[in-house]
Amino acid sequence: MTTSALPALSDIEDRTIPGVLRIENSDREATAPIIMDRLRSVYPHDQIFGMFCPVQDYIAVPPRELYAYLADPRSLEEWSYGMRGFAETDQPGLWVAADRLVPDTEIYIRTVANPDAMTVDYHCAWDQGEHLWMVYLMRVIDAQVVLNKPGSVVTWINCHHPFYDENPYPETAPPGREEWVGDLWEMFSAGHKLELGNLKAIAEYRASHGLPITPDWMR
Repeated sequence: MTTSALPALSDIEDRTIPGVLRIENSDREATAPIIMDRLRSVYPHDQIFGMFCPVQDYIAVPPRELYAYLADPRSLEEWSYGMRGFAETDQPGLWVAADRLVPDTEIYIRTVANPDAMTVDYHCAWDQGEHLWMVYLMRVIDAQVVLNKPGSVVTWINCHHPFYDENPYPETAPPGREEWVGDLWEMFSAGHKLELGNLKAIAEYRASHGLPITPDWMR
């Protein structure tokens, strides 16, 4: 599979922001110890995160601006760890990208966003775009309401769909791929915290440097 790179972070010198971990500057081998360090062995992981994976953070960016950025699936080209080369399919609103966490793997994404509630749901699936069963539920909240200060609170919840336990469409998988997305479930919490940290660092960098939160290349 070949993909073309989008101009992600092209408004930032050297495309480098301290604290942002992307596959370009930290490959899977280098990032694995960081993920493992964020997992705590003192409690059973399934007991805490068995059916749901919730993460949240405060981001010092106006909520409407952050929502508009997240509502465009191409934002994942910047703040996700390894989704790259976004291209729109022949179905309006359905995008495909390479999930570089695993070789030769395509991920399909459709965004369902509600500007009134500032919810952004990414409906995704590996290998095929007919049944988008991996759903990432995000909400941007006005921090003035909940924390009495300007900015945004972002919540992100992932539910353990039963398809994580077994690939429902093995015929669409690339030949020879042994790893399945559900094999990584126990790392989702730490991995999503890493990506939410990327979102925070990128958005706050732009805000503090007078740059639009949604860069020109996405407009």
